[in-house]
Amino acid sequence: MTPLDSLGRPLHDLRISVTDRCNFRCVYCMPKEVFGKGYQFLPRDQILSFEEIERLVRIFVALGVEKVRLTGGEPTLRRDLEVLVAKLAAIGDLDLTLTTNGSLLAEKARGLKDAGLKRVTVSLDSLDDAVFRSMNDVDFPVAKVLAGIEAAQAVGLGPIKINMVTKRGLNEASVLPMARYFKGTGWTLRFIEFMDVGHSNGWRLDDVVPAKEIVAAIDREMPLEPVDKDYRGEVADRYRYKDGGGEIGVIASVTQPFCADCTRARLSADGSLYTCLFATRGTDLRALVRDGSTDDEIAAKIAAVWTGRDDRYSELRSAQTEGLHKIEMSFIGG
Repeated sequence: MTPLDSLGRPLHDLRISVTDRCNFRCVYCMPKEVFGKGYQFLPRDQILSFEEIERLVRIFVALGVEKVRLTGGEPTLRRDLEVLVAKLAAIGDLDLTLTTNGSLLAEKARGLKDAGLKRVTVSLDSLDDAVFRSMNDVDFPVAKVLAGIEAAQAVGLGPIKINMVTKRGLNEASVLPMARYFKGTGWTLRFIEFMDVGHSNGWRLDDVVPAKEIVAAIDREMPLEPVDKDYRGEVADRYRYKDGGGEIGVIASVTQPFCADCTRARLSADGSLYTCLFATRGTDLRALVRDGSTDDEIAAKIAAVWTGRDDRYSELRSAQTEGLHKIEMSFIGG
C-alpha cells in the first residue's frame, strides 16, 4: 500500500465514531423529540468491534493516516474504551486523540493515558450553568467538565483543546468570559461556527456567529495577532495573545470554507466511510471486513473513494443544499 494523494490532497486524519450514544444533546443533536429517551441506537452487532477498528486503522495508516481521533456520540460511553486505545497505540507513532463532552473524563483520564492516548479535546459551550444546560440538556454542571479537564491535564493528556460552538441568541455572550477564563492556562480555546450538520437541528445562517466577529471582540479587550498554520489541512485559524497569554483558534467552515485542503476521513460506528462532515451517504467498509476481503482489497476500496471524492459542501452551501438529508453529528462524529 502507498500513501494516498488526490489532486495534491493527502489522507492524513481519520476520525472514528466508536459509538452513536451520548449523554447529552448538543446544538447538533436537536430537537428533543428526535433524540430523546426513546431514540433507537445501533444494535451491538452492527457496531465495529475493537478488532475490526484496529484492522481498519492499520490499513488507513498504510495509506498515509498520521492522526486518529476517537469521537462519537460520546466515546467515553463505549465499554472498555481503554482496550481499544491500547490496540491503536500499539500500531505505531500515531497522534492518537479523543474528543469528549468531559462528563466522564475525570474518572477515565488516568486509564486512557496509561493505555496510550496522547491528548483530548473537550466540548464546552459556556461557563454559565444555565446556558450550558440549555444548549446541551444535561443534568450536570460546568464544574464537572472543568474537573475533567483538570484531571486530563494532571495525567498528561495535553496539550488540551476546548471546543466552543457559538450560536447566535444562545451563547455569544459567553465568548469573552470563556476567553478570559482559558487565557494563560496553556489550554487552547477554539470557537466553532454553528454548522448545518445533519438535518434536524434547525440551522439558519442567521444563527451563525462569524469567526471574524469573535476574533474582533476578543482582540478589543485582549489584543491578538495571527499565527501561521502548522500543517496543510489544519482547520483552525490560530491567533496568539500579544502579551504571551497563549492562543485561540477559530473554525470558520461556514464563512471561510476550507474544503480544498481537507485531509480528513470519517469512519462511523457501523463501519461506513465518509469523506465529508456534511455527507449524505457513506461507503460500507464493515461488509468488506466481515466478508473475508483482504487488507489490499479494503485498501483499494478506500483509495477509490478518496481519490474519487468531489465533495465540497461548505463551498457550495446555498438554497440548493438546504434540503439534503445529511448524516447526523452523533453518528458521523465531530
